[in-house]
Amino acid sequence: MKIKSLEELQKIKEKALKEISGRDTKKRGRIVVGMGTCGISAGAKDTLRALADELEKQSIDDVAVVQSGCMGLCEVEPTVEVQIGDEEPVIYGHVDEEQARRIVKEHVMKGHILSDILVKRGKI
Repeated sequence: MKIKSLEELQKIKEKALKEISGRDTKKRGRIVVGMGTCGISAGAKDTLRALADELEKQSIDDVAVVQSGCMGLCEVEPTVEVQIGDEEPVIYGHVDEEQARRIVKEHVMKGHILSDILVKRGKI
C-alpha cells in the first residue's frame, strides 16, 4: 500500500494508536479471542472484528479486546473469554459474528451470561 499524503499517513497512525490502546490492560474488562490454528480456521478473525466493531458501535472504550494463542478448546472454536472487573472469567464457544455482538450487548453491557454458548466459568 502506497501512502499518498500526509493526511493519509495521519489517519493510519490514528487507527494504529486506537488499536494499540484497545490492548490496554488498565481497563474495566477484557475480551480474549483464541486465535490458534483451529480458532482461525473456525472464523476467529471475523469474531474478533465483530467484537471490536460492536464495542466501538456501543461507545465502549473501557474493555480491551486481545488475541491469544490456542485455548485448548478446539472442539468449540472460535472461543472467547470475557472478564469484567473482578468477576470470574467466562468462556464462550462457537462464537460467530452474531454471537460476538450478543456478548457485547448482553454480557459486557448488562452483565448477563449467555448460557446457550457458555463453555466454562473460571480460568482454563
